Amino acid sequence: MKFMKLGSRPDTFYTAEAVRSVSSEVSSDLIIQVKGSRYLLHKFPLLSKCLRLQRICSESPDSSQYQIVQLPDFPGGEEAFELCAKFCYGITVTLSAYNIVAARCAADYLQMTEDVEKGNLIYKLDVFFNSCILHGWKDSIVALQSTKALPLWSEDLAITSRCIEGIASKVLSHPSKVSLSHSHSRRVRDDLSCNGTESQRHKSASKGWWAEDLAELSIDLYWRTMIAIKSSAKMPSNLIGDALKIYASRWLPNISKNGRVNQKASSDSDSDSASEITSKHRLLLESIVSLLPAEKGAVSSSFLLKLLKAANILNASSSSKMELARRVGLQLEEATVNDLLIPSLSYTNDTLYDVELVMTILEQFMLQGQSPPTSPPRSRLAVERRRSRSAENIDFELQESRRSSSASHSSKLKVAKLVDRYLQEVARDVNLSLSKFIALAETIPDFARQDHDDLYRAIDIYLKAHQELNKSERKRLCRILDCKKLSMDACMHAAQNELLPLRVVVQVLFFEQARAAKAGGKVADLPSNIKALLTAHGIDPSKHTAPLSTTTSIHADDQWSVSGFKSPKSRTSTLRMKLAEDDAALDENGMPRDGIARSSKFKALCALPTQPKRMLSKLWFTNRSTTEKN
Repeated sequence: MKFMKLGSRPDTFYTAEAVRSVSSEVSSDLIIQVKGSRYLLHKFPLLSKCLRLQRICSESPDSSQYQIVQLPDFPGGEEAFELCAKFCYGITVTLSAYNIVAARCAADYLQMTEDVEKGNLIYKLDVFFNSCILHGWKDSIVALQSTKALPLWSEDLAITSRCIEGIASKVLSHPSKVSLSHSHSRRVRDDLSCNGTESQRHKSASKGWWAEDLAELSIDLYWRTMIAIKSSAKMPSNLIGDALKIYASRWLPNISKNGRVNQKASSDSDSDSASEITSKHRLLLESIVSLLPAEKGAVSSSFLLKLLKAANILNASSSSKMELARRVGLQLEEATVNDLLIPSLSYTNDTLYDVELVMTILEQFMLQGQSPPTSPPRSRLAVERRRSRSAENIDFELQESRRSSSASHSSKLKVAKLVDRYLQEVARDVNLSLSKFIALAETIPDFARQDHDDLYRAIDIYLKAHQELNKSERKRLCRILDCKKLSMDACMHAAQNELLPLRVVVQVLFFEQARAAKAGGKVADLPSNIKALLTAHGIDPSKHTAPLSTTTSIHADDQWSVSGFKSPKSRTSTLRMKLAEDDAALDENGMPRDGIARSSKFKALCALPTQPKRMLSKLWFTNRSTTEKN
C-alpha cells in the first residue's frame, strides 16, 4: 500500500494531566477542546495555516492568558485534529489509505486551503489521493471503506464517488494493468502462463479476481460500486452473478433445512439486537436481488432458490420474492428437490414446506408458453410451388423456433420429474391438504410425464401419511394417476396396495393383463368377469386393448418392495377386503353384488399369479374351466 510522509521534526506532543500539549520554549496561548480531549497549543503555527481558527479567534476577544476554542463537531475526532496540528508544527506525519479520508475532511473543516498558505494540507492530500490512492486497487477499497465513518463529509467532498469510479474502472481492466497489492500480483502471475496469456485452468478465476475484495464492502457501498460496474455494459453477466454469490455467502446468514437462521456468535442477544440484525440482512438481500443480471443463466437456479429461502425467512418484500420466483421459473429445470424444500413460516398454515411458493414458481415456469415441437401440416400447393429465397428464410426461422420449443419441451420433462420427486418429500407432511397436493401435481401437463412411477410413489406416500382419508378422497387423489404409464414393478405394487381404491387396482390389473398378452404376441378378448367389473366402474374394455410400452425404466431408488404380498392367501384377502369396501359403489353403478364379491369367477381373479406376464393365460384357463363346469 502507498503512504506519504509530511514534515521533518520529531514528535514532541505529550500528555500531562489529561491535556495534550507540545514541548516548546514558547508558552502556550491557545486551548482547543475537541470532543473529549483538550489541547494546549500555540496560536502562531495553527492560525497561519487554518482559516477557520483565524476567524474564531478574531471574533472572540482575549479575556485571559489562554484563548479557548470549542470544536465539538470536528470530523475524524481527536486523531484527525492532532494530525492537522502536527502538520502545522512541521512534525512528521504519515498518511495512507487508512487515514487520508479523515485527514482530508479535517483539513477542509479547518479550511487549510491555498488561499491561506501555499502548499497547505488540502493541496498535498489531494495530490497524494489522486496520484497514489486512486491508482492502487487495495488503497481504493480501503479508502472507500473508511468513508463510512464520515459519510456526509465524504459525499460533499466527492471522495466516495471518486473511489467508486476508480474501483469500477479497474474492475473493467485486465489485472495486469491494475496496481495490485503483493498478494494479488502473485496470484495473477500464477494464473498467467509463460507467454503472458491466461491459462485455461485459471481463466474464469482470473476474470473474477475482484469479487472477493469487493465482498468486504458494506452493502450500500457495494451496491453503488456494482451499479457503476454494470452501467458500463462491458462486464459479462455471469461474472456479475459470481460476484453476487460471493458477497451473499460472505454476509447472509446460513439457512438450515428446517428454516433456522444460523447467526454468528454475538455477545448481545437481546430482542432489539436480533431485530436490527434481521433488518440489516433483509436490506442486504433485497439489494442483492436488485443487482441480479437480467440475462437468463447469469446465476444458478440453486443460488436463486437459496436467496428465496432467505427472503422467506427474513420476511423480505413481496416484490423481491416474486422477482426471485420469476427468475427461478425461467430455469427451473436446473433445480434439485433439496433446493425446492423452502421452509414455511406462515402463520396461516402449519405445513412444513412452503408449497404455495413452489406452485408460484411452477406457474412462472409454465408461463414461458412454449409447447412441444410439432410439425405443421403442409398443403399440396405449397409442396408443388417453387420455393423462393424468402420462403427458405421463413422455413429457416421456423426450424429455429422449433429448436427453441424442443429445448422447452425437454425442460418440461425434467421439471415433471422434479415435481414428482418434490411431491414425494412433501407428501410426508401430515398437514399438507389434499387439494394442494393435487393442485401441485396437476400443474404439470400430461405430455411432460412420460411415466407415472414417481407420481404413484408420491401418492402412495401421501396415502400412508394420511390414512384418515375417506373413500371419495382417495378416489379423487388417484384420478391424477394414469395406470397406462406405470412400469411393471409399479403395477405389481399397486395391484397389492390396500390403500388404493378398487377402481385403480382393477385398472392396473387390466392394463398389466393387456401388456402381458401383447408380450406374448397374441391379444384376445378379456374374460367376461373382468369385462363386467370394468364396465361397472365406467371403463370401456374395448378401448383399452391398444399395445402398451414395456420399456419404461425407473431409477433404483424408485423401486417398490412387494415382499409383504408374496403369499397368494394375502393377495386374496386384500382384494376381498377391497370388494367388501366398495360394494355400495358397485350397486350404484347398476351391477349386482352377486356377480362380484361372491362370484366363483371373481375368486379366480383374486388368485393372482406371482408372475405378471402369465396373468392373462392363468385367468383365461380359470375362466374356461369354470365355464365348462357350468
